[in-house]
Amino acid sequence: MKVGVFTVILRSMPLDQALDYLAALGVQTVEIGTGAYPGIDHCDVQALLASDAKAQEFRQKIESRGLKISCLSVHGNPIHPNAELAAQHHAAFEQTVRLAAKLGVEVVATFSGCPGGAPGDRQPNWVTCPWPPEYLEILDYQWNDVVIPYWAKTTEFARREGIRQIALEMHPGFVVYNPETLLKLRAAAGKEIGANFDPSHLIWQGIDPCAAVRALQGAIYHVHAKDTSIQTWNSLTNGVLDTKHYGQELQRSWLFRTVGYGSSRQFWCDFVSALRMIGYDHALSIEHEDSLMTAREGLEKAISFLQSIVLQEPKGSVDWA
Repeated sequence: MKVGVFTVILRSMPLDQALDYLAALGVQTVEIGTGAYPGIDHCDVQALLASDAKAQEFRQKIESRGLKISCLSVHGNPIHPNAELAAQHHAAFEQTVRLAAKLGVEVVATFSGCPGGAPGDRQPNWVTCPWPPEYLEILDYQWNDVVIPYWAKTTEFARREGIRQIALEMHPGFVVYNPETLLKLRAAAGKEIGANFDPSHLIWQGIDPCAAVRALQGAIYHVHAKDTSIQTWNSLTNGVLDTKHYGQELQRSWLFRTVGYGSSRQFWCDFVSALRMIGYDHALSIEHEDSLMTAREGLEKAISFLQSIVLQEPKGSVDWA
């Protein structure tokens, strides 16, 4: 496994400066934003698609520093009920797939998206319970009329372009938010659908990330290294379905944290070990969303922490048994 960084947090730096900074810290991979929510601060997608020379220069800029692109990230909502926004995010995804094929990057990361609850809705509708019964009707409409048809068609497009790993980040607010919903979409749309596994989104839902890793064996294409702290003094009173702004740290039931500041070192050792047991040997890409630390401090602490626990050499033989 390799320690990586999602460079969006360094968007204020030019790409060259960000790459020099990360390489000096011993980072091995970079995850590059290519549109939709992550933006294109470090990657002019259209320019690279239009020019083989510029695409080669971009790739060489990264590889010359001893780095590798772990994935291209175009997290968006391509099934948003706002047709204009959906079209923008879908176009960004298709461009990213074409660019990934051109750059030799195997993984494209995004969200599953979330549609409205019925035709004509203006905003997404994320269902969290089965009653009153109209919520089940919403789920039936979303999955059978929107989600599965869209992703079946979209995975076919990616397949034609030579991309076989679409890594969906399981994120509450979207239709794929846990292993069960990811596997449901994978079964319906194709094995190109897999996970961009971010344990932080699972921890606050009460999901054991190590159990989820085992449930998704063969379907984890990329991993985010991000932590969550459950603030029990609030969660025991109000639960974990928390809609307060992330900046209200004292009042929230949970916070996104830098790795090691939400879960124990033992958890992260177990998590890395679970990934190895199911055969994952790719990037642990640090995504910094810790409101209690600057980007620089959060990244440097996370890099140092992961470097101390990541398993880089191949498994040894069991020659003592």
